[in-house]
Amino acid sequence: MITIEKQQGIATVTLSRTAKQNALSFAMFVELNKAIKTIKKDRSLRAVIITGAGEHFCSGLDIAAVMASPMNIIKLLFKWLPGNKNLAQQVVLGWQSLSIPVIAQINGNCLGGGLQIALGADYRIADQNAQFAIMEARWGLCPDMGANVVLPGLVSRDQALWLASHANPISAQQAKELGLVTQVSDDTQRATEAMLATLLSRSPDTLAAIKRVTQQSYHTQQRRILAKETWSQIRLLLSNNTKKAIAKAKGKTDVHYANPKRW
Repeated sequence: MITIEKQQGIATVTLSRTAKQNALSFAMFVELNKAIKTIKKDRSLRAVIITGAGEHFCSGLDIAAVMASPMNIIKLLFKWLPGNKNLAQQVVLGWQSLSIPVIAQINGNCLGGGLQIALGADYRIADQNAQFAIMEARWGLCPDMGANVVLPGLVSRDQALWLASHANPISAQQAKELGLVTQVSDDTQRATEAMLATLLSRSPDTLAAIKRVTQQSYHTQQRRILAKETWSQIRLLLSNNTKKAIAKAKGKTDVHYANPKRW
């Protein structure tokens, strides 16, 4: 479901589950994490492209498949220390642990967990017909894959709050205006190749240094944010209002939420 192709110093990582618009199964989280580790060990690589097979990048988490096994949820969220990355956060922020440039090449749907994976890349090149959404609120959950570490460096606070709250798709052009997307193109392959040509003309040491310094300037509270993401998600998974939100997302209309807990 996750493939890695290496050619001329570039690794292309493809999410390949086309029957489900490349929706994320638990196995895909495991394979993505392995792909990041594999690429990190390969000193011959100069750049990474993340893309989706077929017409879509990724339609998000396959909720039914992942939640069918409580153990899978535990494995996704478990961490030894609160500020560490769990598996769900690693497949997003792991790309930033690489010293080489990472480009997300996006077609079609880039939703939920798929958008968070794309946010983990250094650059996002989107097809003009792509659409984007942070979807977790539809299921009574909050974004918990590390997006809250990345978003403050891309969009304003109110827009980040609104994106996560309304959970509706926006167009590629809207995403570009907000800062979620680096470029919008009618030919993502050509645009990706043009960006790579520029990046690969620079010293790899220079690119690595720029990436690390820039990350440091934006991620000053990463451990605290990661801990808060996971703790919030665990509380939501145990909330009766989350069960009601899931029922509403599945089409139930007579849903009445209880009074909110104190956060």
